[in-house]
Amino acid sequence: MNLKKIIFRAGFVAVVFFVLTFTIYFFNLDMKMAEKIMPMISKQYDKVKKEKRL
Repeated sequence: MNLKKIIFRAGFVAVVFFVLTFTIYFFNLDMKMAEKIMPMISKQYDKVKKEKRL
């Protein structure tokens, strides 16, 4: 009884994780989020002093 409950919960978590990651992949949400935060990241990166050694 207890083992069935553990297996069911693990399967449920796996299905939810799959649906979530597939949704992110299908709608390209990771790159849309990166596009939104890129100006903030670029502003911070541009402030950093860079070494010009080749």
